[in-house]
Amino acid sequence: MVLKSLFSKPATYMYPLLTREPMVGSRGSIVNHVDQCSYCTLCQKKCPTDAIVVDREKKTWAIDSMRCITCNACVDVCPKSCLEMLTTYSSSKTAAELSR
Repeated sequence: MVLKSLFSKPATYMYPLLTREPMVGSRGSIVNHVDQCSYCTLCQKKCPTDAIVVDREKKTWAIDSMRCITCNACVDVCPKSCLEMLTTYSSSKTAAELSR
């Protein structure tokens, strides 16, 4: 096994230096263009995993990326089309950046 691994291509990419092209039909992450958002809460109501939290009074919109299953339901229901599904990679983060 070791000799085979020495003479073959690596099984992984050197991310973030090299990134793979997303496969056709793949989904990525949700992005909200907040300046266009009317905080109507339709995306929150449509989300099957309750990953989106919208507060009309405070004008806040948040998504829990660990709960999101990228089903695209929120993007489809948004009347202002301010939600978008991106297929690009997110930048890597250190543990210190995640704890902020």
